[in-house]
Amino acid sequence: MIDLTTTYLGMELRTPLVASASPLSQEIDSIRRLADAGASAVVLYSLFEEQLRQEEIELEHRLDAGTHSSAEAISYLPQPDEFRLGPDGYLKHIQRAKRAVSIPIIASLNGSTAGGWTSYAKQIEGAGADAIECNIYFLATDPEVSSNEIEQRYLDIVNAVTSTVSIPVAVKISPFFSNMANMAKRFDLAGIDGLVLFNRFYQPDINIEELEIEPNVLLSTPQALRLPLTWIGILYGRIRAGLAATSGVHQHEDVIKLLMAGADVTMLCSTLLRNGIGHIRELEQGLIDWMKEHEYASVQQMKGSMSQIRCADPGAFERAQYMKAVKGVQQVKVTAREAWTILSGR
Repeated sequence: MIDLTTTYLGMELRTPLVASASPLSQEIDSIRRLADAGASAVVLYSLFEEQLRQEEIELEHRLDAGTHSSAEAISYLPQPDEFRLGPDGYLKHIQRAKRAVSIPIIASLNGSTAGGWTSYAKQIEGAGADAIECNIYFLATDPEVSSNEIEQRYLDIVNAVTSTVSIPVAVKISPFFSNMANMAKRFDLAGIDGLVLFNRFYQPDINIEELEIEPNVLLSTPQALRLPLTWIGILYGRIRAGLAATSGVHQHEDVIKLLMAGADVTMLCSTLLRNGIGHIRELEQGLIDWMKEHEYASVQQMKGSMSQIRCADPGAFERAQYMKAVKGVQQVKVTAREAWTILSGR
């Protein structure tokens, strides 16, 4: 009997296959389908800091009607109808999701600054969420802002959330730190329960006909797997917090690689949007078949077996492997050039 159970955020999950934040969690019926297909937990779509601030501004505007409040300033903020649900609707959505399925429901808060909006985490806990994923989406563009200030901003947000709730808190971050390992350790010391690696920044596109900047959301590709694979392999066994892999998880082979690197769970988004919710069953069956063929009895047996601390060649995660890879590419180029010389008769 193959044991697929894993532990993440202190919760025992049936498998390491978790549905990450996506449009698939906007409807209760879709959440049921995710659970029925085998998702061991569901991360709800994000509630944004801007939505919470907008609600505060609207309340203040009503209370302060007729004073010097500025309609123009308010108009620059995202409008309520641009979001799926407002703050109150999000809490009700959590409650309905908890009633609909028996698997853990993880709420998602998305923000970039420390402030009063983080206190909403307490209401999320009260609504019944099993955990909170704090998605910190901040792209520094001010050349006057130092790396120390950026790092402290992240930690301030984390401290604000963890000090407010008693349920587990995971932090979804980007890889763009001068020392990712040090930041992971600092998050760990701040009391987080999990790290989600990694957030992807969405780069805009330019419409050359309309001469406008357009948002452009691209689904991940299997190649995106390498970044979380590398850092999970480095961090495994070095921090207390659980490790969740996101981005680039498309096939069961991807799940296996990430588990061997040290991931507790693998989060699914792009592959479900491309292949449908039923793809979870295929991933699970593929994982089981591979484990049987290679005589693995449990996910726990696999976990971290190819991490840096257990790797016979720890340098494979660092510069030594980079040099080998570059030399390999150079050799391929030489071989290709030689082949062309032979074929062309020169």
